[in-house]
Amino acid sequence: MDITAITQVAGIVDYCALALVALWGAFCVIMVWRRVNQTRFRSELEQERFLDQLEEVLASGNLEQARQLCNEDPRALPQLIDLGLANRHLGPSRIRNLLIDRFQRDVLADLEYRLSWVATVIKAAPMLGLFGTVLGMMGAFSKLAVQKNVEPNLLANDISLALITTALGLAIAIPLVLATASINVRIRKLEDLVGTGLNRFLEMLRGMAREPGLSRPVGVAGGSGA
Repeated sequence: MDITAITQVAGIVDYCALALVALWGAFCVIMVWRRVNQTRFRSELEQERFLDQLEEVLASGNLEQARQLCNEDPRALPQLIDLGLANRHLGPSRIRNLLIDRFQRDVLADLEYRLSWVATVIKAAPMLGLFGTVLGMMGAFSKLAVQKNVEPNLLANDISLALITTALGLAIAIPLVLATASINVRIRKLEDLVGTGLNRFLEMLRGMAREPGLSRPVGVAGGSGA
């Protein structure tokens, strides 16, 4: 039985699916990349400058100005510090656990969720390419089965479907693998910077604990989440 018409339609559907998967994968990578950039300081020097400014404000005893400085910065570390200042009466140890939990839940978990979609695309693209390969081979063998003398040009469409879809699947997956590796490196740098920044902030809190006028608890601000 000649199934050329079926394989042609299925091939078009496979091309469309590959295009959609490629667009979704690119979109997810861009969104994760932007999210990481919005969350972290570009360098350790930039983070140190922020912490120096914060330490200067805290040393002057102006907690409201310190919290305002953190609230105006949407990156993870300033938001975590604002939460720590709001709950400074808990003590450095409990504050550290609170901030680490919030960082993992609100920042890292969100990035992992977004990256999971990229990982799905990386797995799906080669599979769609393989599906196109099978379709092309099915179309070619169906022609050989129903016709005694098959001209090579009659097999060209089926063979091209098999090869092009395979190539497209790999062409989609390979750049996404490289992009994911780059994003994971940036996420690890983000974790290192936040860890370093929190350690320094906790040292500031220990210094504040020795200042009686700075140890009064305040309520948690509504926008202090990471």
